[in-house]
Amino acid sequence: MQQAGSTLTSEHLLWVQYHFAVTAVHRKSKGKPNGKKPAPEEKKLYLEPEYTKSRITDFEFKELVMLPREIDLNEWLASNTTTFFHHINLQYSTISEFCTGESCQTMAVCNTQYYWYDERGKKIKCTAPQYVDFVMSSVQKLVTDEDVFPTKYGKEFPNSFESLVKKICKYLFHVLAHIYSSHFKETLALELHGHLNTLYTHFILFIREFNLVDLKETTVMDDLTEVLCSSSGSSSNGSGNGSSNSAGAQNHVKER
Repeated sequence: MQQAGSTLTSEHLLWVQYHFAVTAVHRKSKGKPNGKKPAPEEKKLYLEPEYTKSRITDFEFKELVMLPREIDLNEWLASNTTTFFHHINLQYSTISEFCTGESCQTMAVCNTQYYWYDERGKKIKCTAPQYVDFVMSSVQKLVTDEDVFPTKYGKEFPNSFESLVKKICKYLFHVLAHIYSSHFKETLALELHGHLNTLYTHFILFIREFNLVDLKETTVMDDLTEVLCSSSGSSSNGSGNGSSNSAGAQNHVKER
């Protein structure tokens, strides 16, 4: 993998700032903000204006995600995908003690339930922590595989690279969405909602810039995406239709 040089300076600085900001408050997760997981919420707390406006930076992410001149597309996708994996993993770790097989018996996001599919394509129903563990383990295996995410100069990316990146991003979206849907109160108690909003905004604008995740896949969080990304120069990309469909299916559990 070639070095991007000074072109990535601004992006690297922002990631470093974000990393240290999250790590600095990560210790707070060791103390439970509530004795046990709160009852399921009827209203979406994460959509409250006082919380959606919380960010750790006012940086223009729409510009940040754009492919820099003279940088190979696969290099850019590899660098960002790997970084998002590490930061989403870190964000989840702050609330992982509250995401248990008892509190999250299925991998659910609002009215959508996700299943894991193994290497043979077998559909597996699992708890949320099991699902997240499957995601992080499989992604870790991919991003550290020199044949998939090459780091040596002159090494070619595989023909399947883009499809693998899309698969990774889809699963990472599921994890972020689950944090909002099931663990926002804990995130709020830990004062990490600003970090979560910043990470989500950056990630969504990145996957939209390169069409890495089908819009139907992200419909479940269209309401949040519209609020957080509208101020970052992102178009709705049909989110209006998606939101309407979600409202119509409010009392039905969807499976994926």
